[in-house]
Amino acid sequence: MGTSIDHADAAAAEFHEFFEAHYAELARLAHLLTGEADAADDLAADALLALWHRWDRVRDADHPVAYARGVVANMARTRIRTAVRERRRIALFWAPRGGGDAVDDPDVSAVVDVQGALRRLPFRKRACVVLRHAFDLSERDTSLVLGISVGTVKSQTSRAVAELQRLLGPETPGASHVQAAVAAQRSGGDR
Repeated sequence: MGTSIDHADAAAAEFHEFFEAHYAELARLAHLLTGEADAADDLAADALLALWHRWDRVRDADHPVAYARGVVANMARTRIRTAVRERRRIALFWAPRGGGDAVDDPDVSAVVDVQGALRRLPFRKRACVVLRHAFDLSERDTSLVLGISVGTVKSQTSRAVAELQRLLGPETPGASHVQAAVAAQRSGGDR
């Protein structure tokens, strides 16, 4: 009986150490993926709770942090999909009847900040560019987090940077400027 209590105490101590080391990073990842500062802490906490429930499996994984990032990415994707569905339902409900002019999405040329541009990227592109440039993950580590091939990471990141340049306008001279702007989000340079 004492062995199971010792094992539980050791697992709790390991998880607490993991939590302390990675909570802030997971919250930043959630913020950059969703664009919602208020939801970031909740998503990170929910992800860590899910990890705690599977802690024996997580701690035995080859890359526990990559696993945790994957959980956050999946939860962020679900949150975004839910929000999109909700906005569509609201738009359908409040849509003008009888042929009134519908309001389109805002003009993307007016988007000047990186967070706004990131929110306009499809989730996989956004996740690739955030993980690669804001979290400095290698292509291999990014592929592990997202469960996609390294080649897909390369192509999605390249396309995302090109799309960000287009969204941010002609004053964006090159990929390095976009990458630096995304990386600035890592240090809390968000608005």
